[in-house]
Amino acid sequence: MSNEDMSEANLPSEREHAHHGAVEPVGDPFADPGLPPHEPRRQDIDERTARRSERTVALLFTLSMVATVGFIASYVIFPIGKIVYIFPFGHVSALNFALGLTLGVALFAIGAGAVHWARTLMSDEEVPDERHAIEATPEVREKVFADFRQGVKESQFGRRRLIRTTMMGALSLVPLSGIVLLRDLGPLPEKKLRTTAWRAGMRLINQNTNEPLRPEDIGVGSLTFAKPEGLSEDDENFQNVIAKAALMIVRLNPQDIKDKRELEWSHQGIVAYSKICTHVGCPISLYEQQTHHVLCPCHQSTFDLSDGGRVIFGPAGHALPQLRISVNAQGYLEALGDFEEPVGPSFWERG
Repeated sequence: MSNEDMSEANLPSEREHAHHGAVEPVGDPFADPGLPPHEPRRQDIDERTARRSERTVALLFTLSMVATVGFIASYVIFPIGKIVYIFPFGHVSALNFALGLTLGVALFAIGAGAVHWARTLMSDEEVPDERHAIEATPEVREKVFADFRQGVKESQFGRRRLIRTTMMGALSLVPLSGIVLLRDLGPLPEKKLRTTAWRAGMRLINQNTNEPLRPEDIGVGSLTFAKPEGLSEDDENFQNVIAKAALMIVRLNPQDIKDKRELEWSHQGIVAYSKICTHVGCPISLYEQQTHHVLCPCHQSTFDLSDGGRVIFGPAGHALPQLRISVNAQGYLEALGDFEEPVGPSFWERG
């Protein structure tokens, strides 16, 4: 169709244009609808129902207290290694299951009691509060304190004595669970760091052959590793025991020993020192015959076994402890007691 063919008659009229294109104003589509009318709950109008809710909340808080006591009692009742079958979990640790169940119930009961208290007894009337500047004016501060006092009143904390008493009891007992959890960090060290498995009369056993050692088994310039008599690699706590009791034995010419006590604690030039480095506890395994030095391969701490095991190089803080040895009636090397000082790295309780 050409421009000439398009007449005014074929164009839409102003009325049609206004009818199809104009939008009638309908007001603000985002107007604030306001708060719905407040509907009271049964607890607001029936005191018997309110007391029933109070007892429910108190029951939950009491359940929390009982579960917390059960959590603490689980440490006494269940041994660490006890395994039980519980459907549908299968075979589980009785101690872990009891701890998890009781602590979970204790925390859940406090939360459930607080929620039920808020939903049934505390005021649920919504109050709008306009936004304001961050800095609080004296009027605002007074309003905050007034709101707090009003909230305390509406929560019925002072009126509902049963809830108040049981809630305070539950909140007082739950922190005890955290204190008991500290016991789960491991056994108390007591004096375990200060003593080893060595005792007077205990023979020195070659760690490679598992045979008791005689003086003639150790040549001058040789390095031998030993362990206490009766200790087997099949023992459950072998690694814990050998970590402190591992021994290295070296035979020196008596005239090469510089330290007087070292000479007195030796037997015919045979000296026994802890194998555990006094820096961070690595096992010492490198021995230099000419200088009588032993070297820790971890951080190169070097000790002089001819001079009381003192540190001559590296980060180690103190000398290697020496074990006093002798020979028994059967001709075997034996210990005359434990180390005089703790083996291995320093620790803050050592003094």
